[in-house]
Amino acid sequence: MFPANPDCGKLFAEMDWSSTPLGQREDWSVELKTLTNVMLGSLQPMLIVWGPKQTTLYNDGYAAMCGHRHPAAFGGSFHALWHDIWDAVEPIITDAYQGRGTSMDDIEFTMHRNGYPEETHFAFSYTPVRDPWGTVLGMFCACTEITSQVMVRRAERTQRERFRQVFELSPGGIAMLVGPDHVFDYANEEYDAMIGVGRDIIGKTVAEAVSEVVRQGFIDILDGVYRTGESFIARGLPIQLNRGPDGEMQRRLIDLVYQAMRHEDGTISGILVQARDVTEIRAEEASRELLSHELGHRLKNQLAMVQAIASQTLRNAPDIASARQRLSERLAVLSAAHDTILEGGRGTSTVRQLVQQMTDLHDDPVAPRFVTSGPNLKIGSRPSLSLSLILHELATNAVKHGALSVPGGSVELHWRVVLPGADGFEMIWAERGGPVVAEPRVRGSGSRLISAGLNGTNDGHVEMSFLPEGLRCVVTADLESFQKEH
Repeated sequence: MFPANPDCGKLFAEMDWSSTPLGQREDWSVELKTLTNVMLGSLQPMLIVWGPKQTTLYNDGYAAMCGHRHPAAFGGSFHALWHDIWDAVEPIITDAYQGRGTSMDDIEFTMHRNGYPEETHFAFSYTPVRDPWGTVLGMFCACTEITSQVMVRRAERTQRERFRQVFELSPGGIAMLVGPDHVFDYANEEYDAMIGVGRDIIGKTVAEAVSEVVRQGFIDILDGVYRTGESFIARGLPIQLNRGPDGEMQRRLIDLVYQAMRHEDGTISGILVQARDVTEIRAEEASRELLSHELGHRLKNQLAMVQAIASQTLRNAPDIASARQRLSERLAVLSAAHDTILEGGRGTSTVRQLVQQMTDLHDDPVAPRFVTSGPNLKIGSRPSLSLSLILHELATNAVKHGALSVPGGSVELHWRVVLPGADGFEMIWAERGGPVVAEPRVRGSGSRLISAGLNGTNDGHVEMSFLPEGLRCVVTADLESFQKEH
């Protein structure tokens, strides 16, 4: 009789209604008969609560929501069916019996319908049913259990939040671009920092938000990934970004990955961007490479250095015992100098210590050939390494080819804090009385190391002048970064 609801249709047909508050079916009101036929003919879960005793009728769809309480609940009281959540249900059913309907897209209950507590969610409407004179006879409800949908959405939100946390904690920049125009849908803090903090990019296209990359070909690369689905991967890719304090252009190096994101049907929905600014890392690598090359260069010249020290010591020593002691002392200084170079400073160096270390190695206390002066300035560990190398390279070149290669030559070495702002460091190396100087045609590794300046400083600069009277080298840097521990 009711093919859409065979289970509850059978209960309805076999129920002894005379034993219920509703009485014989033939005595039911037109409203109840009509709603019963609608309910048992529908596939949507439906419920009828009728009369003062709130007698409950429902169809197969609603029976599934009742759990183990079905079929005993059919024809019973609404309170008996939902006694465990009555505190939440009673105000709604009371409103319905007072003529006020209720509709909710999502109401949450903790039910015990299967013998254990479970979180459930429903979308429903309670509609009062009146007779022709306006008296409320009962309530009609069409509803759907949406527990599984809510759980899926919650799991998706949790997963998205976890992904968001992972993205935020990522050491590299991550952004999500959607659509063929590459609109920013998400970007983490590292990505914002990489392109320049303060840009309002979410909801804008890459061409609008980071316009300087258009002429550099990045939009074409994005278009290719979106069109073909093939990932783009680059290491140390140069890029110009308006990311300076005042929006000025800066050249950066980035490791970059563009990877297509897809819908469930496989069509491309957008692009996941993973980017890491490696400018400082590449600079450090270049510095280490230069240092490694220089150490190799210096190791090749160790014998020449020891020979020069021995020759100078023996030439000025009054006797063999004094020569032996002085030679031992100078070799110890040479060892200490290389310890400083290898360790990169210990964080407590001063310029005067580095200069003293160099003169201990290359000068002769009996017949001094260095004139030095300057304040006892602290120097950071990274600049300390660079300055030590520069001083020893200048001294080595002076011993080999410059002022210290002849008996009457000398070196003046002065350093100071640059005035009037007192925000800069300057050191001047000036050779006097040596052979006539000419600029070399080919720059050796030592010259390249000197020209590299002070590692770890801002505005570092080295100027070498090959004057006829002798080499002049001026080293300058920002004082704050010169003294900063890195």
